[in-house]
Amino acid sequence: MVDDESDVLFALKMLLKTEVKQVVTEKNPENLLSLLAKEKFDAIFLDMNFKSALNTGNEGIFWLRKILEKDKEATVILITAYGDVELAVRSLKEGAADFIVKPWHNDKLLETLHHALEAKQPQKAGAANTSTKKNSSTTILGESDAIKEVLYKIEKIAPTEANVLILGENGTGKELVARALHEKSFRGNKPFVSVDMGALTDSLFESELFGSKKGAFTDAREDRAGRFEAASGGTLFLDEIGNISPGMQAKLLTVLQNRQVTPLGSNTPVPVDIRLISATNEPIYELAARNQFRKDLIYRINTVEITLPPLRQRTGDVELLARHFAAVYAQKNHKPVPEFADATMQKLKQHSWPGNVRELQHAVERAIILAESSTLQPQDFSFSAMELVAAPTYATAASVPEKPVPLLEMERETIVRTLEKNKGNISRTAKELGLTRTALYRRLNKHDI
Repeated sequence: MVDDESDVLFALKMLLKTEVKQVVTEKNPENLLSLLAKEKFDAIFLDMNFKSALNTGNEGIFWLRKILEKDKEATVILITAYGDVELAVRSLKEGAADFIVKPWHNDKLLETLHHALEAKQPQKAGAANTSTKKNSSTTILGESDAIKEVLYKIEKIAPTEANVLILGENGTGKELVARALHEKSFRGNKPFVSVDMGALTDSLFESELFGSKKGAFTDAREDRAGRFEAASGGTLFLDEIGNISPGMQAKLLTVLQNRQVTPLGSNTPVPVDIRLISATNEPIYELAARNQFRKDLIYRINTVEITLPPLRQRTGDVELLARHFAAVYAQKNHKPVPEFADATMQKLKQHSWPGNVRELQHAVERAIILAESSTLQPQDFSFSAMELVAAPTYATAASVPEKPVPLLEMERETIVRTLEKNKGNISRTAKELGLTRTALYRRLNKHDI
């Protein structure tokens, strides 16, 4: 890790020391080449903005080039305080594996590191190395017929340029499928850019997706490329697309039709070459039937559709997933891989898993940390009494019900009841419902809670 701020190096080292074998920190980039001459590093975090007279971020590009001259296979993750997408695009084209923005979210930083390392593994181990594939961050585990159908579709669809719409409840692994489609495609060595559409306000939508020119709005002090341009040549993943407003839908449709974006403050269109993958946990065909989502936009985003089954329909996979997560979190927490008592596994198989695979993952991690013995007992797993009453129905275009199921009232009651149980704590409520905090806030606004 190379950064001229001691606090940044300390924070990164504390975060990563339990995740990796060794962490080496360096404040002075001038010492980089001598460090690389002594040792081979699996990954290098490199600051883009070392203190200098210019302080433009170009210092990071300079040292990135120096690293890659020394080792063209080096995995370099750039760190910037400015969130400059255009500079990030430059760094990716120059050979960086990825970038993160200060201040970072710990989970996002770890995810970025894992994806960058996984992307290098096939080159090191060879495509035929089965063990590497099984440990891949985009490996989808499961032996049930429902998940086998999903895996079959991924293999068939990935090598094409078809736009893909992924449907499924929260926690079913929509982003995992999107990354698998990208990595198995001909664009696999190009950028994968993910956007949480539900978190974008109308005012931020255009600048974030299409970019902006200097002076286009207050605080627009320089030109910025948007997410479409950042993903050009690769894959753009629009998560939670079912939550965007009619105005956003119209602007997105125009861009997808023309395959070009016009940054805010500019009249000059910029061509973009992206493979589009979208996802939503909303019943999007019901929304279209109620004129809340444009049918012509649906036609654009779902050349092919993949519906992920909820975990309650994958009962044969619960044991496989539970044992996998147990091995992962035992290693992470420096504990022996536990056994499952027969009664424990029976309890897990009988649970409805409203939060799906994500809920199972968190439940196993919690059990690993709190268990008193090396065999997980039923009492090591505690579940919410909440029943799955708010799961959306994913109808196909040809099977939209004439009278939509009245889910909104049940959803509101479930949220209110869970909020009351957790005494208004948003984080605990979101976790129990199998939602992100952002998704929960949207539902609170939707139901005026």
